[in-house]
Amino acid sequence: MSRIGIGVLASGRGTNFEALVRAVRRGDTNGEIRLLVANVPDAPVLKRAEAEHVPGVTISHRDFSKRADFEQALIAELKKHDVGLVCLAGFMRVLSPVFVKAFENRIMNIHPSLLPAFAGLQGMQVHEAVLAAGVKVAGCTVHFVTGDVDAGPIIIQHAIPVHEGDNAETLSLRVLVEEHLAYAEAVKLFCENRLTVEGRRVRVLGNDERRTMNEGTTRG
Repeated sequence: MSRIGIGVLASGRGTNFEALVRAVRRGDTNGEIRLLVANVPDAPVLKRAEAEHVPGVTISHRDFSKRADFEQALIAELKKHDVGLVCLAGFMRVLSPVFVKAFENRIMNIHPSLLPAFAGLQGMQVHEAVLAAGVKVAGCTVHFVTGDVDAGPIIIQHAIPVHEGDNAETLSLRVLVEEHLAYAEAVKLFCENRLTVEGRRVRVLGNDERRTMNEGTTRG
């Protein structure tokens, strides 16, 4: 079975990108990270891509007067590398329905909360809001991307307790550990063809169900 090409879009530090590269390279995932695209020219994630020997490209949104033109440039670059799965890793741009349609049910995002709670917030804002709300459980969510922000079908969630002495920084570090694990798990399931979207739900197929689905696709 040929490996599924994975493209990562990022804007910042790139810790999730780096963790994903290392997880995929362990050999038990039928995928291959072929490309990193950053929309910020000096984003630290570009250095991580270079260190991991992953081709890195900068497509700055500031070089385009229209969002549609920026997204068409992204789509063209991803398709040039035969990308079958797009992973957002701290990508600080909202994608339009046009981009989402081009990779329907093939775009994943990681969010540092247990969605739908604390949707629409970014970075430390999420952890500050979690602590301010006094919730006892935090975590992260990997979901498919739709036209609505942080509202796509949920693939995997990892939960951790909020400790009495937590601040936004300590909580974010513990959630980040779970992000790295959850994202790798979701990508592995996708590359094994074990994820199916049914309305707003994602069902994880067992091995027998996956074989049946693959046989049906082959016959069709």
